Amino acid sequence: MRRLLLICCLLAVPLTATAAKTEAPLLTSPSHAGIGRMAPDISTKAFQLSKATEKAKGTVIAITSTTCPLSKKFLPNLVALETEYAAKGFVFVLLSPMSTDTEANLKAFADDGRWKGTTIVDTDGTWAKALEAKSTTDVFVLDAKRTIVYRGALDDQYGIGYSTNAPKHTYAKDAIEAVIAGTRPKITATTAPGCVLDLDHAKAPVSKVTYHNTISRLVQQHCMECHRNGGVGPFELGTREQLLANKGMIKKVVNDGTMPPWHAAEPKAGEPRPFKNDRSIPEADKKAFLAWFNDGAPEGDATQAPLARKFTEDWIIGKPDLVVHIPKPIKIKATGFMDYEEIIVETGLDEEKWVVAAEIQPTDRRVVHHVLVFSLPPKKPGEFELPKRGEGQGYFAAYVPGNSAQILPEGFGRKLQKGARLKFQLHYTPNGTATKDQTKLAFRFAKQKPEYEVRVLPLGNPKIEIPPGADNHPETAELKLPVNAMVMAFSPHMHVRGKDCKYEIESKDGSKKTLLEVPHYDFNWQLRYELAEPIRLERGTLAKFVAHFDNSSSNPANPDPKATVRWGQQTTEEMLLGYIEFYIPKEPAEKK
Repeated sequence: MRRLLLICCLLAVPLTATAAKTEAPLLTSPSHAGIGRMAPDISTKAFQLSKATEKAKGTVIAITSTTCPLSKKFLPNLVALETEYAAKGFVFVLLSPMSTDTEANLKAFADDGRWKGTTIVDTDGTWAKALEAKSTTDVFVLDAKRTIVYRGALDDQYGIGYSTNAPKHTYAKDAIEAVIAGTRPKITATTAPGCVLDLDHAKAPVSKVTYHNTISRLVQQHCMECHRNGGVGPFELGTREQLLANKGMIKKVVNDGTMPPWHAAEPKAGEPRPFKNDRSIPEADKKAFLAWFNDGAPEGDATQAPLARKFTEDWIIGKPDLVVHIPKPIKIKATGFMDYEEIIVETGLDEEKWVVAAEIQPTDRRVVHHVLVFSLPPKKPGEFELPKRGEGQGYFAAYVPGNSAQILPEGFGRKLQKGARLKFQLHYTPNGTATKDQTKLAFRFAKQKPEYEVRVLPLGNPKIEIPPGADNHPETAELKLPVNAMVMAFSPHMHVRGKDCKYEIESKDGSKKTLLEVPHYDFNWQLRYELAEPIRLERGTLAKFVAHFDNSSSNPANPDPKATVRWGQQTTEEMLLGYIEFYIPKEPAEKK
């Protein structure tokens, strides 16, 4: 008997002071949400998805239940979506994995809401299991080749413990519009608060892994951002032949977790993945890659191939309001290593601006290891100012291969003051060919002052001292927070002796918690870890950035194991910097 974890008191009635938290949709890791995979060919006596969608522009599969309160609330919104987009070439399927539902009561439920699409009772949970559905409000948007481009909440009008008059975010609709436009949705995966499904007993259909039905899609999702024509990867992976030519290296990096680059520690079993930009490859995808190679790399049916993935050569953030270049091209030598380049550029701004999106574009991505840009604005008397450690008040924009743009949520912005200057810190890695680079930075500005200012706090310790030969030397940076803070993201930064690091907090009551652990730090990938849900830290909380350094001869990247290593800008020196992105929450007025 299928188990359904109903949270009826939360779904059907308002919260009281003693009730659990409300639950709204949260952004989640696309890689671990099945984005990019081919949806199963759902088949019943009266319906087959592959035939029904032969000429469709896309498909919407909505998981539902005739008994779940949130499924009932969302039905009118689903019907409105169907009414608008069925006429534009989309197929709509309402699928219930509830063993208590029958074809008759599901059809009556759908008819009562004036649903005109297909209804399917997935009695044994086969198709819901194949889709990896999590709740009775999960929605899947597919493109014309049945590739999952979005999964998660229909919208955010309803959730556990709350209802609103209208949604603020129309996730599924936005995904449909992206499919029509031939682009990827800006948001591809969220959680879907609803009645939680337990499908452990169900058996999903098993299909033979081929290049066209599986591997090409995994490559698009996990690899092609870098391994494509014009990308930063050393070789392309856009064809079966290119995969086979590089299969030895692919098998190695998939096996050891080197690629795709993601260094946060795995969450414990049963815990949610806390970072929405988690790009680690799921275990099922690893097994599919390796099984395909070991099975002789079958090509499969070409009709099951995905649509070609498109990459914009323009700005990801859209048309910018301001573009700033470093003044002249920097010459990159062919071999060896280069010291950091630091260049200050005037913005020419004659008024204060609020940045809602920023993007850094090198002109030669092949040799750019990372770029940090710092704002150098005039200081206003009396304004709250972050402690100046390491790199002043933290970076304003950042670039690493595969992560060049940041678009802030609605209502958030970064302040760029009148007459601001920008300091570009550029790290180049020669690749065997002499070249030039003239990196540029683009901004989009808010039309009005946002509700929240995003700031960056650097937890730094410029007094670090790493002894010669030490293979596990600890160092710590810490700070008591002077304000309440909502933490949004982390960006750890060390150099080539950096071994591991973590962010810890110690609350005023003495309790401790690790917010991010990076057990194997890699200087070659300056990653940013963006939380799915901001973490609130109270004023007075002790924030720590703890790291270990390997200054021994066993570290192949170590420039000089005999040196005592101190703080410095260059790769031969070291840093201990744990950047924290945050905003100050608005607190309710105290009662008098």
